[in-house]
Amino acid sequence: MITQHIAAFTDGPRGGNPAGVVIDEALPDPASMQAMAAEIGYSETAFAAPADDGKWRVRYFAPQAEVDFCGHATIALGAALARQQGSGSFALRLNHADITVDGLHSATEWSASFRSPPTQTRALPSVALGEILALFGLSQDDLDPGIPPVIAHAGMDHPVIALRERSRLAAISYDFGRGQELAKRERFCTFALVHAETRQLFHARNPFPFGGVYEDPATGAAAAALAGYLRELNWSAEAPIVIRQGEDMGVPCGLQVDLDDTAGAPVRVSGSVRSIQPGA
Repeated sequence: MITQHIAAFTDGPRGGNPAGVVIDEALPDPASMQAMAAEIGYSETAFAAPADDGKWRVRYFAPQAEVDFCGHATIALGAALARQQGSGSFALRLNHADITVDGLHSATEWSASFRSPPTQTRALPSVALGEILALFGLSQDDLDPGIPPVIAHAGMDHPVIALRERSRLAAISYDFGRGQELAKRERFCTFALVHAETRQLFHARNPFPFGGVYEDPATGAAAAALAGYLRELNWSAEAPIVIRQGEDMGVPCGLQVDLDDTAGAPVRVSGSVRSIQPGA
């Protein structure tokens, strides 16, 4: 069983969030997939096998838990399928949703884009918001009033916390144990901490204690959830939203999100990829 090591949402020839990709005739048992993901050590590894209905059955495992959807690992998988089978669109069956990923592989470009699960938001309870603010050393005055805190969903739940100042986002740190306890209790996949430089350019950080990872350098699922929320706030769909992430970790990443005006509809998230050496 061969593991491909692919960085997704790269910034040209650098950066990107590493993902493991395992494509085989059948999925291993869950315990084996969990053990492999822990050994590989990336924030997620995607396991894919052909299903009877012509789709690819896909499951995602972080080092400490299975997640229902992972954006950067889907980008890595789509690119790997394009390299293996030729550029095209691939239908994926996840634990709780069916999505598609388009992979492109040529002599000059290697990239992918996925259509997310449907998006939705719900209120972030005041008690949970208070715990999140305390976890990251934030106050109500740090929040951007134009993007109120919510729980945004696109396959998994991500509390969105928008900050007024880019410098405040750069200074974020937290206690991992406390963060993991909160994330597991509330089933928060990541904490989506963002700053809107303009209406089309965002900076993001995504702590991921739920999966046993301090911070993700690029998070496609959270990007999709954020975009779905922005659409509910009547954000313009005329131009793509660009999300810069990983810069505060020294791992620059770029994500592009395209959305239409249909509330709750999937959004398209795109990025380039590159092969990496194990352990990179």
